[in-house]
Parts: sequence; C-alpha cells; structure tokens
Amino acid sequence: MEMRLVDKPIPLSEVAAMAKNQFGDMIKAVVDVERRLLALGGELHCDEEARLLEEGSTQENLWGVNIYPEKPEPERVEFDSMINIRPSRNNLSRGVEDEETRRRILRIVAEMILA
Repeated sequence: MEMRLVDKPIPLSEVAAMAKNQFGDMIKAVVDVERRLLALGGELHCDEEARLLEEGSTQENLWGVNIYPEKPEPERVEFDSMINIRPSRNNLSRGVEDEETRRRILRIVAEMILA
C-alpha cells in the first residue's frame, strides 16, 4: 500500500478502506502536531516518520498513533508507537505522556479524518 500524506480532510470511509487493505481494522499514522498533517499507510510508524521528515517536518513534532476507523471517536486513536519513546522530551513510553500533546493529536486527527 502506498503511503499517503493528508493535509486536507478526508472521509473516514477512505481511511477504513486503507485499513482493510493493510492491517484489517487498523491503520498506522504519524501526526505532525506543528504542521497539522498526517502520514497514513506505512507498514511501520518509522516509515511514515521518515516520509514526513523528508517533507520538512521536525522530529520533535512527530507522534505515532494507530487509528481504528470502525471504533467510536473516543477509542478510535491508540497512542502506541516506538517512535514516541523520547527520553529527551521526558516521554519514556510508547504512548504520549503529555496531556496537551495528546489533545493536539486528537484534535488534528478529528479535523483531518471526517466521520
């Protein structure tokens, strides 16, 4: 599956179709919280991260999530990615420990993936 950069809103149904073609019920995504865009469809979060870095993003603004298009809004985004482990930013887990960063990620995903 080809990776896709999302800088304009796309329908949730499109994301669901991408998920079905890749992992079934889930698709990996990396969110640039500064530039407000997503990379979708990489086999690994690090693939999407690399693509965003090539496109001008900076490492500190990139966070990996899994999106479950068929789940309701509160459970749709899962904060779980190896790229999120950043001792320099005091993020020691695969999740996103900073509450404000989590809110920003959720807001961007909701704005870019329209239910």
